[in-house]
Amino acid sequence: MKMMRQEVMTAPGEIVIRQVEIPEPGPDQVLVRIKRIGICGSDVHVYHGTHPYTKYPVTQGHEVSGEIVKCGQYAGKYKIGQKVTIEPQVFCGHCYPCLHGHYNLCEELKVMGFQTVGTASDYFAVDESKVTPLPDDFSYDEGAMIEPLAVTVHAAGRFPEMKGANVAILGCGPIGILLTQVCRACGAKKVVSTDISEFRMALAKQVGADAVANTQKEDFGDILLREFGPDKADVIYDCAGNDVTMNAAIQNARKGSTIILVAVFAKMANVDLAKLNDSELDLNTTMMYRHEDYVKAIQLVQEGKVQLKPLITKHFDMEHYLDAYKYIDDNREKTMKVIIDIDPED
Repeated sequence: MKMMRQEVMTAPGEIVIRQVEIPEPGPDQVLVRIKRIGICGSDVHVYHGTHPYTKYPVTQGHEVSGEIVKCGQYAGKYKIGQKVTIEPQVFCGHCYPCLHGHYNLCEELKVMGFQTVGTASDYFAVDESKVTPLPDDFSYDEGAMIEPLAVTVHAAGRFPEMKGANVAILGCGPIGILLTQVCRACGAKKVVSTDISEFRMALAKQVGADAVANTQKEDFGDILLREFGPDKADVIYDCAGNDVTMNAAIQNARKGSTIILVAVFAKMANVDLAKLNDSELDLNTTMMYRHEDYVKAIQLVQEGKVQLKPLITKHFDMEHYLDAYKYIDDNREKTMKVIIDIDPED
């Protein structure tokens, strides 16, 4: 019996690395040797016990890269040695959204690492249909960041009039900075990114924001007027997800324009719906991604239109998984993406 390591968060703030049997891939599955796991904000919520849809114990890991090492009897689409990432959605396939191509909105949606077993182990058996190949020249670090990049590709696609648009982004965390690059890549005329952290704003500017502004030092409405003139922004993305940012968007948006919520609100929102109504604003939302978003995300990196490596802050090996969370808590302002090296040899 061959064994492997598997990360398990047994309770908020508690992680064990246990030994379990290496799984055998099913007929339609592949076995992936996991190389990298990215930690995202939702993982941090699980660590703090504040994620509303996760129970313990849970094996984490939904931002992932690896290498196929074994194929099931009927899994012939990819070859052994292929670099891949994994789409972590587990959907039913028979509800209305699934039957109409919107499986990211499945009525019974589960996500690996939250409601079902994640990939944080030496090996992971997964349906071949959930595997997306990576180019040979991709690093495993980049491969582990395709999932959050796909989130922003989907978010950009929620505003079909992106080409030639003026775009404002509230929040320069990893998602906000990736979205900044994707909007530029999709033809936005000007992208202005805002935050309260000078470090994060500087990084947003480094990778492609046309302008950045600190909403702690300057009113968001004044920023819109200065950067875009009286017509303001065509679309405002909220990548921070709190009452302050959403109300700033609602109060200052051009009448008849669009606001898109990307971030997840940690609690019930208290926002000015009367103003939203009075200005006839389109308040839109975005939910994860679909396969085509993964494909486009990889393409944007290949074409050099999106930079991923500047967002990587620090690496931890698997045995120090818990230390990674402690590091994030202790260095919140200057931490973008922390990577767990499951197999540090690559």
